[in-house]
Amino acid sequence: KGVLFSCQSFALNSHNIRLEIHFRHLSSTMKFSMLAIAAAALTAGVNGFAGTQMPAARTFAVRQSTMLKATEVETDKMAALATAANEARGLAMDSIAAAHSGHMGLPLGAAEIGASLYGSQMTYNAKDPQWMNRDRFILSAGHGSMFLYSWLNLAGFDLPMEEVKNFRQHHSMTPGHPEFPNSEHNTPGIECTTGPLGQGVANAVGFAVSEKMAAAKYNTEDHTIFDHHIYALAGDGCFQEGVSAEAAAFAAHEKLDNLIIFYDANEVTLDKMAEYTQSEDVLKRYEAYGWEVYDIDGHDLAVIEETIAAAKASNNGKPKFIKCNTIIGKGMEETEGTNAAHGEAGVPYVDNAKKNIGLPEGEKWFVSEGTRDYFGEVQAKNEATYNEWQATYKAWSEANPDMAKELEDAIADNVMSADDMIAAIPELNAGAEATRVSGYKVIQEISKLVPNYISGSADLHGSTRNYIDGAGNFGAGFDKDYAGKNLYFGIREHAMGSILNGIAYHGIFKASGSTFLVFVDYFRPTVRVAGLAELGRVSWILTHDSIGVGEDGPTHQPVETVSGLRVIPNVDVYRPADAEETVAAFVSSVTRKEGPTALIFSRQNLDQNDAVPAMERRAGALKGAYVAKKEEGDLDTIVLATGSEVQHALKAAEGRAGVRVVSMPCMEAFERQSDEYKEEVLPSSCTKRVAMEAGVSGLWYKYASKVVGVDRFGFSAPGDIVMKELGMSADNLSGVLDSMQ
Repeated sequence: KGVLFSCQSFALNSHNIRLEIHFRHLSSTMKFSMLAIAAAALTAGVNGFAGTQMPAARTFAVRQSTMLKATEVETDKMAALATAANEARGLAMDSIAAAHSGHMGLPLGAAEIGASLYGSQMTYNAKDPQWMNRDRFILSAGHGSMFLYSWLNLAGFDLPMEEVKNFRQHHSMTPGHPEFPNSEHNTPGIECTTGPLGQGVANAVGFAVSEKMAAAKYNTEDHTIFDHHIYALAGDGCFQEGVSAEAAAFAAHEKLDNLIIFYDANEVTLDKMAEYTQSEDVLKRYEAYGWEVYDIDGHDLAVIEETIAAAKASNNGKPKFIKCNTIIGKGMEETEGTNAAHGEAGVPYVDNAKKNIGLPEGEKWFVSEGTRDYFGEVQAKNEATYNEWQATYKAWSEANPDMAKELEDAIADNVMSADDMIAAIPELNAGAEATRVSGYKVIQEISKLVPNYISGSADLHGSTRNYIDGAGNFGAGFDKDYAGKNLYFGIREHAMGSILNGIAYHGIFKASGSTFLVFVDYFRPTVRVAGLAELGRVSWILTHDSIGVGEDGPTHQPVETVSGLRVIPNVDVYRPADAEETVAAFVSSVTRKEGPTALIFSRQNLDQNDAVPAMERRAGALKGAYVAKKEEGDLDTIVLATGSEVQHALKAAEGRAGVRVVSMPCMEAFERQSDEYKEEVLPSSCTKRVAMEAGVSGLWYKYASKVVGVDRFGFSAPGDIVMKELGMSADNLSGVLDSMQ
């Protein structure tokens, strides 16, 4: 009839293929070989892992009638995976030793997880690493990058052994932390830039969002073209960081059951053993969020195999969390299981460790012919799946040519040119209005012109005004579905930033997210990574942009924040002065390919500069700066301003024949213009210049000798009073101009 046991109760002996059960006492020791467990699990089927009362304790039945047959089928595969795991350990050890730098603990401790994923459970085509329906793997614990490089080489990706040997060296394909393909690195198989702990977990949630959305949008009753899974490997550091908790709550709430997270539970952090700084039960925490949780031996290949298979097959609306109990630095007896194993402390012991795990003495970067042959078979299996999918895709595209064109344009990031998009959006003819209100009008047009554009908010749609009308809401339950273009992130800014990056990495949708500008500091680390990874598919809508917020006081009045964003390399920061500049800012955010864009919008109403035609304002704003008011006589003084301060500059310039006003909504875009254009806007012959912005003054001294700024925190009062008291008025600027004569 079979005997039921909990996975948590097994004592595993990988060298014993007999199933020995001693019933001397209730607490008797139970010894199971990994192959026997595999046989039992295969017999029970994946449903045998689905417990309802205690999800952490997966049970299955042992039925001896099929055990021997299953054992015979699995023996060669398990041996090959075990061999590959040890050879991957050897690659990591040799590369880290050669570099005298790196993190050895994870590649050694999680080798069996990598073997199962790349050698059995994941669907991918190493010859086409951009295949849209491949499974994705994210190494959230990016410091363990040699784990990933070793497996990419073994799995047949175009990562030559010479590059593995060149770990952490200049211009190599194997940088210290994984980097999404960009102008510095182009390593196939790297799905995500990781390193800042926890962000990779949240990025994986973004991948899962994008896959669900793509499936809902493009799959049909006759053809399924999206049905892949998202995997991520993370350690204690990732789960101590708050961003992973925020993202985990979101993932469970929106029922992202295409997501599988591995917890490399080695009980170690860098400084101390993990127990020194944590005592919560991470499994119970994730179970409370609403995840399906598993607790396994992270070195037992059969259990890993069956657990992943069960997780993939469980389409129950719950993301999956697999706690893999591992030994950090496994195989290096001098450091394994201690915090010393985390980094490169094991370098002196590499040769002995390799010998102990059965690798040939004296051979560096050894990979056996058997392992190469095995992964050749894996690739052949995956290519068969790939070819079958290609046939399905061909039939789907022939049946749905318009959808196919839209999808292919989305993946290739094909959008109309900025100039064409500018021309396609009707003039707004706005009166005095806040740029957040202008932004609401513009985002409706952007959504029509860019079908793969989606947007979300951290619980502030009503204030940030970035809701896309008629586009539906993403998620599960209530009025939501997975085809919706509007995302509700809850009050989870850090997760929002990482999820947006994950959506961008996935490579189909363009995504924006909104909050008050002052709260961008909650997710600033994700802005930095987006700039580093050159994620042109990402933008942020940041409203309530200055001391003009008023009554909410200095906690909600950003003064340093805009400049703080401007100093992040490869991030465009647009702070438009009126509705037509807002059009240009939005267009730039969806047409720029080289990096992300921050859109900075006002809470309060702003005047429109109708003296300059709408299309001229748009074209000028696209270039980052332009002449908003030309001098009427000989040029004597240039006033530069941005955002809400342009209106003050225009008023202060009235009646001053020699004053030119330059609107500079985006410093970064202006700096990319030709020297001729920059000289045309800001002639070097005119050195009498003053800049004005309701924020800290420092960056403006690049362009002006005097700056009217706000180099202090604000205070609680109506916005117009705060502005006036802190010098943000035409009258104050006029006085400054008078003093410069």
